Amino acid sequence: MAGGSLSPRQKMINLMYLVFIAMLALNMSKEVLSAFGLLDEKMSEANVATTQRNVAFMENLGEKAVEQPEQYAAVKEKADQVNTISESLDTYLSDLKGQMMGTLKPEEANDYEVQDKPDFLDRRFFNGDKLKPEGQEFLNQINTYRTEMASVLGETYPDIKSSIEKNFSTEPVVNRDGKKVDWLNYNYEGFPLVASKTKLTALQNDIKVTKNELLAKMLAGQQASALSFTQYNTLLEQSKSAFYAGEKFDGGIVLGRKDPNTKPNKVELTLDGRPLSAEQYTIENGKVKLNISAGAAGDHKIEGNLIFLQEGKEVEIPVNVAFATITKPNSAVIAADKMNVVYRGVVNPMTVSIPGIPDNKVTASGTGLSKVSGSKYSMSPGAGRTVTITASGTLPDGARVNTPAEFRIKDIPRPSGTIRGEDGDGGCVRMQREGLEKSSVGAVLQDFDFDLKLNVTGFSFKVSGQPTVKVSGGRLNSQASATLRRASRGETVQIFDITANIANNSGYKLKKISPICIELTN
Repeated sequence: MAGGSLSPRQKMINLMYLVFIAMLALNMSKEVLSAFGLLDEKMSEANVATTQRNVAFMENLGEKAVEQPEQYAAVKEKADQVNTISESLDTYLSDLKGQMMGTLKPEEANDYEVQDKPDFLDRRFFNGDKLKPEGQEFLNQINTYRTEMASVLGETYPDIKSSIEKNFSTEPVVNRDGKKVDWLNYNYEGFPLVASKTKLTALQNDIKVTKNELLAKMLAGQQASALSFTQYNTLLEQSKSAFYAGEKFDGGIVLGRKDPNTKPNKVELTLDGRPLSAEQYTIENGKVKLNISAGAAGDHKIEGNLIFLQEGKEVEIPVNVAFATITKPNSAVIAADKMNVVYRGVVNPMTVSIPGIPDNKVTASGTGLSKVSGSKYSMSPGAGRTVTITASGTLPDGARVNTPAEFRIKDIPRPSGTIRGEDGDGGCVRMQREGLEKSSVGAVLQDFDFDLKLNVTGFSFKVSGQPTVKVSGGRLNSQASATLRRASRGETVQIFDITANIANNSGYKLKKISPICIELTN
């Protein structure tokens, strides 16, 4: 264009044309530099926002790990590893960018058109065709990030792992001429300062976005596992624990979580108003298992709260449930119709209960009836020939039950007189004279259901041909003994008009006691 055959005028025109083209190229370079600078600003702003989200995420995860360590502690541990690896490379890149900007004057920090020199990184990373230690350190930092993140991820999150392998690869790159060029040379050698700075900011953006996506997926995976339907079982919810034949059943099937990682941070429960101690319950498989006895027969109520920490605040889950304890049957109830009998003069033990109703909700009333404990009562009938006992109870639905039962009142049967513990069994008792003098006169109730002790207070003694002798107490007195000595061998003597009373109930008048006859054997 500026050859020797051209006229001076043409040479001048050509030179001006070259200057014009150079000026256009210079203007285009300045626009590109400004574009890099604006891009760097946008990515820096995005990095700040992503950093804030990551910090908030880590703080929230830290709270969850404290509140529910079984569920979130493992996630928090892995998140801490990701955070440490990411912060290491991000801090290194920030320091490197700071050193780059330190080569500029303060007023040039935002003047991207003057940031066109490649000197800083070229001198820092390269020495001719070889890398300087600083250049190798740059590669090592990126390679360490990539390999350590891959180690933490393992076989999980393959999409994020693949993205890290691609975005942080330092393998040689094929240029536009089809030749392989070292990654560091291809990306950073000879580039304007603002372009290299923008590339470093882009790397930081990749670090922060990868961290944000990974942490979000880790938490979402844990929450998805916690909410999985494999963590549920079915429960029967009903208004009461027992129903009667023909009654409408109001139960419903509900889902209950059994996630072993979901544990309340605090348990505040009472049983019938008494606080449960830590030894009276255990937390296992997502439930609070009570280690208590069923207690006495009757209704029992469990109340209180299960307390969970959520975002640093206590959330109370109210507990208001009840269960009923009934007396365990250990025998069958077999009743003989028309044999409802109580005896006057004795304490008759009785059992009063209503099937399906706890003993503490059953009451019984009747003349002479008193409660001992639980379903046990005692009956001491008075005058009359019958007594009615009424059992009353409250059903679980609140309805009242009243059941009367009539009992016949009978007197204690006629006692039999005895001598030396023998009643003669319808005949006479054969004894020696000396034995009779020493023996005691008694009275017994043969085949009676109650074991009553009868105390003899007196009797009449008769020897044939001799006057009748009245005796006080249970043995022959001197007068009766003298009369006995006048009896002949083989003779029969009689003891009759025996009087006695019941021990501990001397006021009851027994029926006339049957007499005794004794045949003397000497």
